[in-house]
Amino acid sequence: MLDAALDQINGLIWNHLLIYLLIGVGVWFTVRTRFVQFRMFGHSLSALRRSRSHAEGGISAFQAFCIGLASRVGTGNIAGVAVAITLGGPGAVFWMWVVALVGMATAFVEATLAQMFKLRQGDGTYRGGPAYYIERGLGSRLWGSIFAVLLIVTFGLAFNAVQANTIADTLQSAHAVPTWATAAVLVLLAAPVVFGGMRTIARVAEWLLPVMAILYIGLALVIVALHVDRVPEVVSLIVRSAFGLDEAVAGTVGGIGAAVLNGVKRGLFSNEAGMGSAPNAAATATVGHPASQGFIQALGVFVDTIVICSATAFIVLVSGLYDPATATQVAGASLTQAAVAESLGVAGTVLMTVVIFLFAFSSILGNYAYADGNLTYLRAPGPAFMAFRLIALLAVVGGSLGTLPTVWAMADVSMGLMATVNLVAILLLGKWAFAALKDYEGSLPGEPVFNSRENAHLPARIGTGVWRKD
Repeated sequence: MLDAALDQINGLIWNHLLIYLLIGVGVWFTVRTRFVQFRMFGHSLSALRRSRSHAEGGISAFQAFCIGLASRVGTGNIAGVAVAITLGGPGAVFWMWVVALVGMATAFVEATLAQMFKLRQGDGTYRGGPAYYIERGLGSRLWGSIFAVLLIVTFGLAFNAVQANTIADTLQSAHAVPTWATAAVLVLLAAPVVFGGMRTIARVAEWLLPVMAILYIGLALVIVALHVDRVPEVVSLIVRSAFGLDEAVAGTVGGIGAAVLNGVKRGLFSNEAGMGSAPNAAATATVGHPASQGFIQALGVFVDTIVICSATAFIVLVSGLYDPATATQVAGASLTQAAVAESLGVAGTVLMTVVIFLFAFSSILGNYAYADGNLTYLRAPGPAFMAFRLIALLAVVGGSLGTLPTVWAMADVSMGLMATVNLVAILLLGKWAFAALKDYEGSLPGEPVFNSRENAHLPARIGTGVWRKD
């Protein structure tokens, strides 16, 4: 009964609203910013290279990028891509690419807004995100609070359960590890970092993310190299299936409609563009101009989907294990792991287990960081933070012991509601991000520095005190 109810809600949100809103907003921001994600791509890479410098007492732009990537790069990149291929066929991968490319503009806008409306905390760090820009930009504390609650439920509970579920499923299917043992280990590893606060999460993410991304991309390159003769066939299959032109796939998974639906859903779950989650990480960075973090966070969408999700898709499809007629018999991370084992044997199974564990564990940390920032927005007292940390760890336990379809369905509902609120907000506030972009580009080729007091581009005063340069 629960699964049936969740399916109905998801159908209403995704089939009739969010797919069109998500792609429409991305296309609008792409056009309105004059294709900023493409024409400024090289500049974004340069900004990322310069972002490792640490601001005294704060969180660096690179650390904020890694916190955002920690949440983005998780089971959506491994299990989510496999689920999309299982339910929507290889064509779902094409629509994941589309969502990512237009979503880079959306990510730029929401990250820039998060920087513009962030607030300084007593410990020298910053907090911000949709809840903050909804209140200060749109003047609605009520809707800011609604978003904050949705995010806390989505990331602190549902998404952490999804990450833990993937780890438990992988360890049980590949190594016969009991799910209760996985739950215990995850709690023991996560608790010290979660209770250590935002700076501890930033330090862990800063070294963990590059290591695990390079490890997984290297793994994918090895597997593709072993099956390089199949690559043209796989690319052709992805494109044909995306438009319902492959009869074998269309007859088993529902054709173009299933490809679009599953590609968009899993793409959003993975790269989070427009969802309103990554801006919470973007706001924590100490930078000289709001748009600079917008460029860096937009790269996070590219790395997540175009690079890492594509790696999973090619691992699965070049292995030869995918068969439309039996696609649903092996799903989620188990399909990806089986594809790796098919190419690399037992060593591949062990390596893939390590990768899945690192991806999911990093997301648990990133997800908690988002929830922490929104608890701050709600002005939660100290004991509430302690209680929520315990509840978040309990969600990890529950996800480890739960079932895959129910956990994913719950995550889809909460993600859809949260994304809808954020997309409406950034549509209404887009002019602020456009003004920041114009100010930034007008300051090039030098190092742009934002001054809200002497800025003719802004529609009004920001009023946070952060960007006032005297």
